[in-house]
Amino acid sequence: MFLAAGLAEARQNAGYILNIDGAIGPITYYQVKNTLALARKNDADFIMLVMDTPGGLLSSTRKIVQQILASDIPVIGFVYPKGSQCASAGVFVALSCHIVAMSPATNIGAAHPVTLTGKQDETMEAKVVSDTVSFIKSIANHRGRNAGWAEKAVRESISSTETEALKAGVIDIVADSTTELLAAIDGKTVKVNEGERVLNTKYARLITPKESFKEKILKIIADPNIAYILLMLGTLGIFLELYHPGLGVPGIVGTVSLILAFFAMHTLSINMAGLLLIAVSFVFFAIEAITPSFGLFIISGIITLMLGSFFLFRPMSEFNIPYGLIVGVTTAVGLILWAAVLFAWRTKKRKITTGMEGLVGEKARVVKALSPEGTVFVQGEYWKARSESGNVAENDTVTVVKADGFTLVVEKTNNPER
Repeated sequence: MFLAAGLAEARQNAGYILNIDGAIGPITYYQVKNTLALARKNDADFIMLVMDTPGGLLSSTRKIVQQILASDIPVIGFVYPKGSQCASAGVFVALSCHIVAMSPATNIGAAHPVTLTGKQDETMEAKVVSDTVSFIKSIANHRGRNAGWAEKAVRESISSTETEALKAGVIDIVADSTTELLAAIDGKTVKVNEGERVLNTKYARLITPKESFKEKILKIIADPNIAYILLMLGTLGIFLELYHPGLGVPGIVGTVSLILAFFAMHTLSINMAGLLLIAVSFVFFAIEAITPSFGLFIISGIITLMLGSFFLFRPMSEFNIPYGLIVGVTTAVGLILWAAVLFAWRTKKRKITTGMEGLVGEKARVVKALSPEGTVFVQGEYWKARSESGNVAENDTVTVVKADGFTLVVEKTNNPER
C-alpha cells in the first residue's frame, strides 16, 4: 500500500517541455523565458528543451543562456528526434543546461560565429571569435563539461555524434526517447542556484505550454520563405501606391508587410550585398514611376531584385530560399509593376473629360452672338465665351480652344447649313 501511494505521488510530478525546432532568435528567447516563468509559478520539477536547430542569433542565445544559468528549476537539453542537429547557437544553449542528452543518429557542434551581414575583416573576426570562445568556455566550465571541445566547436567548427559527444564529456546521456531519458536521469543530483536538487523524473508528466496567438504569428513570419514573400509583397504594395496615389490599400498592406519582413530578417543570416541589390532595385522601380523610360528601369529593377534575392542569405547558410520561389516571385512583382506603370502613363495621356479642361475640343452652340464675347451652350451648361476668329452669330457652332479663367476661348466652325 505504501509503495502504491509512493508511485501515485511520483506520478504527480510534472515538467514543461518546449520544442526548439528552428532558428534561434528573439521568438525563441521569448518562449524560453515564458516557459521558465510558468515553471516557477507552478513549481514544476524540471524543464525539457527538445532541440533540433541549425543555430541563430548569438544575441538571443546569450539571453537564453542567462535565463537557464539563473534558473532554480533544472533544465534538460535533449537533441531529439533521430536525425536532429544542435549546431551553432544551439550548442551554447545545450551546454548551459543542467542535463544534456542526445538521441541516436544526432550531432552537436559547428559553433563558429557568422555575422548577419556576411564576411568581415580579419581583425574584427578574430575579436568576435575570441569573445565567443570565452563565452562558450565559461558555460562549459560552469557546468563541468569539456571546455576544450567547446573551444574547438567555435574555432574549428568541429561537430560530434552522440557517441563521440558522450565519450568527450560534452553530454551526459544518450537516450532513445523522452520516456527513456526521464527514467535514466531519475535520482540524479544537479546544482542549481539554491544549491543542489535531486531529479524526480521517472513518472513525471510532460506539459507543453500553450502557444499564444502572438507566438504562432511570430513563428510563421520567422520562416525565411515567409519573410522573403513579405518583403516582396511590401515592395509591391509600396510601389503600387507610388504609381497610383490614393488607392490606400496597397500602401497599408505594403507598409505592414515590410515591417514584418524586417523583423523576420533580423533573426536570419542576411548578406549585405544581397540587401543592397534589393535596395537598388527599389531605386530603379521608383525612377520608372517618374521617368518615361518605356520599361528600361523596370527590367533593370527585376534583374537586380532577382540577383539580390539569390544573394540575400550568405553562402552555405542554413537559411535558403528555393530558386523557383525567387524566380517566380520576382518575375510576378516585376510584371505587376510594369503593368501599373503602363496604366499610369496611359492615364496621364488620356484627354481630360471633367472640369473646364474637359471642354477643350468640344463643339458649342452660340446662344448670344460673339462680338467678340458672348455666351455659348456646351455639355448642358452655359458659358461665357470669347471668339478668336471674328464675330459669330447666334446658333452658329464653335469649337472650344482653351479656357481663360472662367471664359472659354472658341473658334468659328464651318456652318454649311447657313
